[in-house]
Amino acid sequence: MGKKILIVEDEATLQNALKEFLAAEKFEVVNAFDGDAAVRMARSENPDLILLDIILPKKDGFEVLDELKKDRQTEKIPVMLLTNLENPEQIEKAFEKGVSTYLVKSNYRLEEVVQKIKENLK
Repeated sequence: MGKKILIVEDEATLQNALKEFLAAEKFEVVNAFDGDAAVRMARSENPDLILLDIILPKKDGFEVLDELKKDRQTEKIPVMLLTNLENPEQIEKAFEKGVSTYLVKSNYRLEEVVQKIKENLK
């Protein structure tokens, strides 16, 4: 098995498509569908990278990010945001909170997202 990726995405179709693409590239994939599960899974699974949406049930991506960065166990895990939000203030806020990459869903094909994940893991 390769590196472990935690995908935090509440849209099942996208979640499954990402999982298939990453599995084909020999990544181990774990899923969370809401913000609470994302924080729990990050702690229990210790992924090599987290692919995080911002608009999520229970806790949004920014709240998840805050919790991950405050926790010694998860603070060093690279986090990539994959979201529909293109607002410059939110992009700036994300980088201030420590994300490594900010991707807008509509601007990237799945192959390109996988490529960005690989770049972040180097």
